[in-house]
Amino acid sequence: MAEPVRRAFLAAALLAAATLSPAQAATNIATAAISRMAEPWWKARFEQKQAEIEAGHPRLIWFGDSITQNFERGGPEPWRDFASVWAKFYAPLHAINLGFKGDSTCHLLWRIENGELDHIRPKVIVLLIGANNFGHIHTDAAQTFDGIVKVLDVVHARQPQAQVVLIHVLPSIRSTWVSANTEAVNRLMSQRLGSLGWVHQVDAAGLFTDREGHVRPDAFLDPKLTPPDPPLHPTAQTQAKLAEMIAPLIDRLLATP
Repeated sequence: MAEPVRRAFLAAALLAAATLSPAQAATNIATAAISRMAEPWWKARFEQKQAEIEAGHPRLIWFGDSITQNFERGGPEPWRDFASVWAKFYAPLHAINLGFKGDSTCHLLWRIENGELDHIRPKVIVLLIGANNFGHIHTDAAQTFDGIVKVLDVVHARQPQAQVVLIHVLPSIRSTWVSANTEAVNRLMSQRLGSLGWVHQVDAAGLFTDREGHVRPDAFLDPKLTPPDPPLHPTAQTQAKLAEMIAPLIDRLLATP
């Protein structure tokens, strides 16, 4: 993350933390609804997306962070041409991209509680969140799992008719701590959320690993940047493979009365 962006994010996080009640601050930040409206770009994007939601009444919603927001990038390099993936797989389904760079579960909770599921009736919601919990707000697997569960609870309370496609936190190559907690939170989801009939879990780790189970740097765009960053964001090609993986499930859920 570039230094000015990192400073802006930390300033917003400190401002948000100052608004938490003592009880929230003492428990789990991953389950608290925290705004980033103090960041101009985030505020502008939130307001733009509110207008899109009201105008479009989407059938399919993608909730997430920068990995989801990347669907709006169009290259010019093939590994950064996400827009063509969105155009092929999601634009025909009357979908909307609600990915916000840097968001953790706490920021997504604030967005949902402040309008992103109001006045609409989506049939399917794709949820990919949690990677930034291991970075910016630094919550461990158990705390992050509670944050994801809170997101699911809020989504279901507001849109009980919607089916949720829950994609497990994607692999990355950031640190041994992040890798261990990524595996742990995904294991918790597999073990504890299987009884929810409206939640359909997707484990996409195989798209990022070789035959020995090692995470492949070439599945990510970050090493291609100048200067390179630790592998975190899938390339457009990897994102296309993920879209192909979940396409039959999404089609089936959209077709279900």
